[in-house]
Amino acid sequence: MASPLTKIRMTAEAYFQRPESNLPIQLIDGDLLEMTSPLTDHQDMVGEIFYLFKFIQKTKGGGKPYVAPMDVWFDEVNVPQPDVFWVSDGGKCVLRDKRLYGAPDLIVEVLSPGTMRLDKREKFHLYEKHGVSEYWLVHPTEAYIEVWVLETGKFKLLDIFAPEDTFASPVLGYTIELKLLFTPVI
Repeated sequence: MASPLTKIRMTAEAYFQRPESNLPIQLIDGDLLEMTSPLTDHQDMVGEIFYLFKFIQKTKGGGKPYVAPMDVWFDEVNVPQPDVFWVSDGGKCVLRDKRLYGAPDLIVEVLSPGTMRLDKREKFHLYEKHGVSEYWLVHPTEAYIEVWVLETGKFKLLDIFAPEDTFASPVLGYTIELKLLFTPVI
């Protein structure tokens, strides 16, 4: 995603009164952030991760993946739209009134030049504060993933993984082969 086009102060109640939009829009710390459409490398990676999560859902079960744009209500001033996220069966995040409320168990943000700071700072602290168990920061052009896990209320870096690596996702209970995400399909 590119830099915010506009930044307006509001509450979640006012945010939900706005008309639907095709542009990515989210409320972070009371600031309404309207974004331009993401770049193709960003969308390609979002698609690969969502496809992997759907495969895990169909073969293993235990939860459901979602992809942006999808509002997730955290509190009265925070309604982000994570790029991809996983809601575990019986987790804190629940579907009510056409929206998700509460922290998803795993959130993935695919980094773009215009939103990298937002994803690595404001959203990092927001997700940590609200108890997201696992947070992935994916850099599609540099080909690496930072995996953070929540321990005693704070994110701890599990590691930084390259395309040739694998890692066990604590939330998914599944070993992730990163070559599946970073190898282009011909």
